[in-house]
Amino acid sequence: MYFAALLARTEDGWEASDTELDDVETLSDLADLAREAAADGADDTVLVFIEQEDAWFGVVRVDGEEDPRVFVSNAAVAARSSYGAMLTDELLGHDQDDEEDELDTLDLDGTEDGYEDEAAADEVGGDDLSDGAAPAGPLGESAILADLGVSERRLLALDGDALVTIADALGAAEVLEAVR
Repeated sequence: MYFAALLARTEDGWEASDTELDDVETLSDLADLAREAAADGADDTVLVFIEQEDAWFGVVRVDGEEDPRVFVSNAAVAARSSYGAMLTDELLGHDQDDEEDELDTLDLDGTEDGYEDEAAADEVGGDDLSDGAAPAGPLGESAILADLGVSERRLLALDGDALVTIADALGAAEVLEAVR
């Protein structure tokens, strides 16, 4: 079960809204959704909180038209879920078309071009899972909220109900709880 919310900073403080991520397929889609939530204009800071049952959380920060900044608390766990994979793939530089490219290199028998079988691929290092795999632990910009009062050290130490802790440090706990 996912929880997703948007926190938009305004002149009067933070405004929260829960959000559905059904139509979000890329980080760019998520950034567009955040920009739409900016109440006072395109230059406002909007935070997207995503959490999956206390297993992992992610924070996406959108400041106006700048590229979104991303932090994921546990990349290996997040990569196993659809929204987490969207974030970790972006952070690891995986291209959406990578999977299609991999399929294009397969022969009809399911082996990669140039390899007779899986054992031959292993001998050459063709089946190395460590390349591009999401690491166990945090991934992304851990200083993403430092200027808002959540230090890098504090963000890295969070677990459990981290989003409420972050919202509390921002002075937005009440507005987040209202949409939770």
